[in-house]
Amino acid sequence: MKPDSNCIGLNLRKDAMLRLRDGAGVQIACRDGTAWITLDNDRRDFVLEAGDHLTINEHRRTLITALAASAITLCAAPAAAQSPNQRYRRRPGLVFEQVAV
Repeated sequence: MKPDSNCIGLNLRKDAMLRLRDGAGVQIACRDGTAWITLDNDRRDFVLEAGDHLTINEHRRTLITALAASAITLCAAPAAAQSPNQRYRRRPGLVFEQVAV
């Protein structure tokens, strides 16, 4: 990971939750542990284990829950990697908040 990249590494204890206001263009990588990802109004759920990653391609609120103590990395995709529609939307970058359990 380059120091100037738009990435952040987080350590989450079991049952900790993060909420991304808009997950579009964000890559979630699980470095250790197990993380459960769910998107608003999407019937699918994703479970990431160490070495797995997922890129969110839709403008939806995204919840990340640590099913075990976990280490994750969140990276905002560079504008060139986003679709043309995403590129011109106002994107404040990586915005997330920890949710109290």
